[in-house]
Order: sequence, then C-alpha cells, then structure tokens
Amino acid sequence: MKLPSSRLLIAVAAVIAIIGLFSWATRPKPIPVVLKAVDRGRVEATLSNTRAGEVTACKRTKLSTILGGRITVLAVKEGDHVKKGQLLMKLWNEDQRAQQTLAETQLNLARKQIAESCTVADNASREAERTTRLYRKGFVSVSKDDAARADAAAKQAACAAARANVSQAEARVAAARVETGRTVLYAPFDGVVAKIVGEVGEYSTPSPPGVPTPPAIDLIDPTCLYVSAPMDEVDAPKIHVDQPARITIDAYGKRQFEARVRRVAPYVSAVEKQARTVDVEVDFAKPEETKGLLVGYSANVEIVLKVHDDALRVPTAALLEGNKVLLYEPGDGVLEERKVKIGIANWEYTEILDGLKAGDRVAVSLEKEGVKAGAHVTPAEGKS
Repeated sequence: MKLPSSRLLIAVAAVIAIIGLFSWATRPKPIPVVLKAVDRGRVEATLSNTRAGEVTACKRTKLSTILGGRITVLAVKEGDHVKKGQLLMKLWNEDQRAQQTLAETQLNLARKQIAESCTVADNASREAERTTRLYRKGFVSVSKDDAARADAAAKQAACAAARANVSQAEARVAAARVETGRTVLYAPFDGVVAKIVGEVGEYSTPSPPGVPTPPAIDLIDPTCLYVSAPMDEVDAPKIHVDQPARITIDAYGKRQFEARVRRVAPYVSAVEKQARTVDVEVDFAKPEETKGLLVGYSANVEIVLKVHDDALRVPTAALLEGNKVLLYEPGDGVLEERKVKIGIANWEYTEILDGLKAGDRVAVSLEKEGVKAGAHVTPAEGKS
C-alpha cells in the first residue's frame, strides 16, 4: 500500500490548523461578570416603608387666636427659642380690656356693699335678740318683737344678696378675662418659633371650621423627634411596638440611626391612586444624635423582624426567579444554574439553607446580556 506523500500530510495539517484557528478566532468571547463568594455572616429579615417618611416633632402646635383682629404686638420672630407661658402675639383688644376693667370695678363695688349690708344685718340681729329678751320680761309688746325679728331677717337677706352680687361680679371679671385671652397667644411649651404668618398692623384671621387657614405661629419642640413612615398594609401584622429599627435620612447620606418602634396606627390609610398603608412611628434610640436634625426631613425606616448571625449567605442580587443562582465553575468558566433553599432575607443578603457551600462563587451581573446558564464567563477584573 502506498503511503501519503509528505506534501499531502503537510497540506492536511495546514487545513486542520486553519480550521482550528478560525474556530478559536470566531468562538464567543467569555462575558465579564461580577462574582461574589458565598460566605458566612449576619442576615436580617427587614421591612421598609413604601413611601418616604418624615422627621416629626413630638410636640408641634400651630397656634391661632380664637378671635380675628389687627396685630398690635408680635413679641417673637422666626427662629426664636421661647419658654412655656411666654407672650407670642397680641391683637388689638382695647374693647375687651375696657369690659374687663368695668367688670373689675363692679366687683370692687360689690365687695364694699357686702361690708355695708352685712354690718347692718349683724346690728339688726343683735337688736332683735335684745327686743326678744325684753318681750319675755314683759317690757315690750309682741308686735314690736315681731317687727324687730322681721327687720333682722330682711337685713340678713340683703347681706346674702350682696354676697351673691360679688359672685356675679367675679363671674363677669372671669368672662371678660376669657374674652381678652381670645386675642392673645402664649407659648404652651418650650420650643422654637418655626413660622409666623402676619406682621404688626396686619389683620390675623382665625381658621373657621372646614376652611384651612395658615396658623399665626407654628411652634416646634426640637428636643424630641421621631420618624413617621407608611408601611404596606400586608406587612402591618408583622410590626409591633418596641421592635428594633434603623432610620436613614436623605440629608445624612448612608448614616444609620438606631431606633425602636413606638406606635403602629390602628387603621389603614387609603390614599387615592396609592397603595393602602399603615403609618408606623419610630423613636430614635439615642436622642442625643437628633441634635441638628430638622423637622420635615425625608427619612426611611427599616424594621428588623429577625436576625441570624453566622448564616451562610449570598447577595440578594444573585438570586433568580424560583430561588436559583448561577454558580461559576472555575475549571471551564461556565455558569451552572443551581437551585437553592433560602431562609430569611433582605435587600442586601439572603440566607442559604441548602444548595451551596462557603467559598462558592455566584454571578450577580444578572442584568447583563448573555449572562445565563451555560454561558462562558470570566470574572470582572477587581470585582469578584
């Protein structure tokens, strides 16, 4: 049998080499993916608010006078720190003050009339007693005795009427003071004046029922703050008072404030075109950290339901629908789909109960095109 010539063998080898080189050049390039190692650590089950919450003051009151009128005294300005009972604002009230002065004068007169009427009554009573003794001894007639006792009774009635007039005059004074108080605002607690609506000389209008009107003075106590945030109604049964929580405030970046649940609203809020929610209030665990926080800051609340320390975990971003992950095989660089059993989870980490072991690496670049089971990948430089 005649063997192939060396030239033929060389030609065949060249063709094979060309085919191999073409296959190598046209093969799909490995996709760079971010890989994360399965490790052990803390995993928490948490709930977060559905919409932004708000930093709120424990004490905040929007004050308006009961009566309307022209502002004559504005004793504070925005940003002032005030003490409980301090005068804030006064409206023109000369008419009420005149009525109060008149009532106080009538009260003084009524008190003096008591002294006069009751002195006369006491004298008449003593005279009646003397007349009665003389009657018993036969020195005066029965008619004179009766007249003396009747006069004493009349004088005592006049004394009682004078005392009643004093009570009536005191009531008038109290009523006049109440009317005067309708035009004056005092601080109900220590706080900071947040906003004032109106200037001296302008007319201040109270808010009638059903008609929202800006308050004359908005007073805030900045020493006690909490956060109120809406939670989805389906999560409400899992939340209870004194659960641990964390607060993040947009103005403070990623800084977290330790907190505790202080109240869960006993009703569901139904806002048009929005999900039904339950308002939850949380207190700052360290009140000293609230110094400098402003009422009205937008805030987010994360309530901690369960905590597992030293749990086997993967980033939650690595999970596919159906509790699956893409496991990286370092030998051939292929992603393998792996079903896992999960435990508690939050937006950052998910606990793995079965299906993976510590040290395994899983893909987290799931949104990247071509990242799927069977894909050839390579670890993204500096990110695995």
